[in-house]
Amino acid sequence: MFRFLILLFIATPLFALEPESIAIVANKDMPESISVAKYYSKKRDIPEENIILLSLPKGEDILRADFESKLAEPLREALNSRKDRIKVILTVYGVPLRVGAKVLSGDEKVKADDIKRQIDDSRKEFENAEKDKVEKDKLEGFKKKIADLNSQHRIASAAESLACVDSELMCLWWQPYDLSRWQPNPLYWKAPQEIKNRFPSTLMTCRLDGPTAEIAMRLVDDAIEVESKGLKGKVYFDARGIGFNPKNPGDASGYGGYDESFREAASLLKSAGMDVTLDDKGALFEPDSCKDAALYSGWYSHANFIDCCKYVKGAVAWHLASSEAITLRNPASKVWCPNLLQKGVAATLGPVAEPYTIGFPKPAEFFGFLVTGKYTLVETYSRTTYLTSWMTVLVGDPLYNPYKNSPMINESLIESSPKKQPSK
Repeated sequence: MFRFLILLFIATPLFALEPESIAIVANKDMPESISVAKYYSKKRDIPEENIILLSLPKGEDILRADFESKLAEPLREALNSRKDRIKVILTVYGVPLRVGAKVLSGDEKVKADDIKRQIDDSRKEFENAEKDKVEKDKLEGFKKKIADLNSQHRIASAAESLACVDSELMCLWWQPYDLSRWQPNPLYWKAPQEIKNRFPSTLMTCRLDGPTAEIAMRLVDDAIEVESKGLKGKVYFDARGIGFNPKNPGDASGYGGYDESFREAASLLKSAGMDVTLDDKGALFEPDSCKDAALYSGWYSHANFIDCCKYVKGAVAWHLASSEAITLRNPASKVWCPNLLQKGVAATLGPVAEPYTIGFPKPAEFFGFLVTGKYTLVETYSRTTYLTSWMTVLVGDPLYNPYKNSPMINESLIESSPKKQPSK
């Protein structure tokens, strides 16, 4: 009892996330979208004026130009007077999920093409230099020049600028920024001060969505019911037995580092007395093999949902694989996110396109912060995702805190994962 009271005291946030800090974005042209927004507002005492109704495409995709003109800019205008108070943007069923790639203007295309020609010319110079067996230093100079030009071309051509709408909305208050690939997340708990200073006013984002509007509303009901008594059930982590080499700088954010993080997550939660099962073999959990699952995470069954768990109400579950949130609304899809939602989980996350491993939180960090009871779902995700303007979407009630009244660990036990960081 004494240990519980100490943990409860430690886990009580000094500045808890308030309902007034959440703005809800709904599609004005979809009655179901408005219904979900109003339902959440009523259930969580969100002020009605915090519901922002916008005329948006009814599908899951929105063109980049429409994203700016129909979503981002009207949202800025609606929230400008409340900029300092709004901390979370909650999108709901009916709001597009994925924003398309940037379309280059004529001048931008000319610039990108010019850089591409420079790259081609530099590669020919390099090939000729190799044939002539020039000095190693000169060859290295050619390599550096080509690498620099490739970087310039990626930015100029807006390569990989397709993104998750919600991830892009984290940057709503930023000045114009590079849309190619990703931007760092200043809210990440280990973000350097330089990143925090460079990108101020970063928003947290979350989504109430799923194959039906009823499922989106069910996420709210489950969250409210479960957090009052605490999430009870078993924990399942499905690693793959991949070794981690801390001497390799790229391994921490690659397969080895993430597999190690699954093992670290299992160890951390097991040390708190939770019922944890870790599978550290290549094969995934068999169908229907994980009973009473409260927490689940594993990998790598790409676009091939495996019904391995029977979930308790309020479960938090996600699967690390590419494109597992390419849709949230198609009930027949084989990707993980819509299937997990149909199977009853209260919260999940996944990418809308190829995210690379670094597009996911590290399991040890995400689940570690979640079970402290100190952070809501949206705060947990925002503290542990590395990137903004990228691929991953968080689905669930942003205020859900399944361990608020039954914290399992002290935050001080959470470390950067993997623990053995590469030497610099």
